[in-house]
Amino acid sequence: MFGNECLGELKYEATTTAIVVAGAFLTFLLQYSSLRLSGSRANTVASKSGIQHAESMNGDASDKSSQAQVPTVGHDHRMPKLDDPLSVLILEMGIIFHSAIIGVTLVVAGDSFYKILVVVIIFHQMFEGLALGVRISHLSTISLLKKLLMGSGFALITPLGMAIGLGVLDSFNGNDKATIIAIGTLDAFSAGILLWTGFIQMWSFDWLYGDLRDAGAVQTGLGMFALVGGLVAMSVLGKWA
Repeated sequence: MFGNECLGELKYEATTTAIVVAGAFLTFLLQYSSLRLSGSRANTVASKSGIQHAESMNGDASDKSSQAQVPTVGHDHRMPKLDDPLSVLILEMGIIFHSAIIGVTLVVAGDSFYKILVVVIIFHQMFEGLALGVRISHLSTISLLKKLLMGSGFALITPLGMAIGLGVLDSFNGNDKATIIAIGTLDAFSAGILLWTGFIQMWSFDWLYGDLRDAGAVQTGLGMFALVGGLVAMSVLGKWA
């Protein structure tokens, strides 16, 4: 997007890369801060309950045993969690940014690109929907209603982007500098979010901490085939979407 001739030559060539890295870094800060906060609260609650339990026990041996157990509480919060709602929300946020732009692009695209773009976007959104749907379905700490609301957010965002595109269709100028900068920034920022969630929260979780770490040869082979096939498919679709 920042390579558009109407924007002119950028003084800083790595503008897109810088925005992508900023998106990934801000996503990291958000997740790290929330994990520190939730871990601190969990340890505080566990420490209070441990102290109350120790005071209620009679005898020095019982007291020592209870106190020895207190420092170990909360260590599991350091390990990655496959069903962390915050991780899924961050993933959905990146997808939503990107999907909204796709919806606008679909409406304002010229007639010569419309048919190709529709087909590409159908597959593009299908793959993203599958990835997000799998993560939402694995959330064991939230209700079914919340899962449905999260899924509905993804399902409705592209039509919402199309509605925005229809609203600005008469005045939309894809070659306007402000428009190029706005869309390019949102695209690059959402790419940073998706790169973080893809590499850290999905790729590493599945293969380094999830079921695939100790899976058999057949399951590992199928998983690797699906992973590489998905990478190739999305790379090809990225030419148009």
